[in-house]
Amino acid sequence: MRIGVTGSGGKLGRATVERLRAEGNTVSGFDLTGTPGPGFTRVDLTDFGQTLDAFLSVTARHDGLDALVHLAAIPVNGLVPDAATFHNNVTVSFNALFAAHRAGIRTIVLASSITAMGFPFDQAPPALPVDETYTSANNTYGLGKVAEEAIAAQLVHWAPDTSITALRFTNVVAADEYGTFERAGESDYRRDLVGSWVDARDGALAVSLALAHAAPGFEVYNVAAPDSGCAAPSRELAERWFPGTPVADDLGEFESLMSTRRIRERLGFVAEHDWR
Repeated sequence: MRIGVTGSGGKLGRATVERLRAEGNTVSGFDLTGTPGPGFTRVDLTDFGQTLDAFLSVTARHDGLDALVHLAAIPVNGLVPDAATFHNNVTVSFNALFAAHRAGIRTIVLASSITAMGFPFDQAPPALPVDETYTSANNTYGLGKVAEEAIAAQLVHWAPDTSITALRFTNVVAADEYGTFERAGESDYRRDLVGSWVDARDGALAVSLALAHAAPGFEVYNVAAPDSGCAAPSRELAERWFPGTPVADDLGEFESLMSTRRIRERLGFVAEHDWR
């Protein structure tokens, strides 16, 4: 396929571009920074005109797209004022989704986040492992992701063959960042992430699977490693962090408390990297 990737210069974006190209796709990267060249165009995605123009075609770069992977965003709260985080990210996502609609791109994968489902979990989730049925935003980044999911869920009705898959990524770890797991034995390590993590290369695998299994309609999947990023057993972590919260009877010894059961069962997602 001819696939556009927004946020192609980011940690997850780079891994995604690399994987999709290795699979034989023609990939066009779009980002605010980077060196223009074959396969990459600088685009200000806050500008709808630039976004639509870039998706339709770019001279000497591409002549149209079959699918869009939208990853571009201010990645966390705190880099700019809170309201600016929301305004930027929701505007960029609306522009990307609506431009794709106008350009006739009917297969879209959208980066959502664990922040749309309770992060940093100051309040306990209703059950563990926490799954895609739970939505709760506690900062403006998460609120933006909830809004973006809502926009996507409506846009799929505007053209009957549209497929939009929202992937709720947890903390993405690059191949050179495994040193962070030196703290895995600490009692509150990754508590705000319910112990979860995902290797950037496995995040790219989830994107690839979402594209391959695209079907008309809107779907949401959690994306995390199947096992937690903590040294302690998961049931012990659940009791320590969220005493009294119901825990699945069949919870695996080190199974992630951010459920990946849906994406494993429906898309066949099996992470290829483990910090252990």
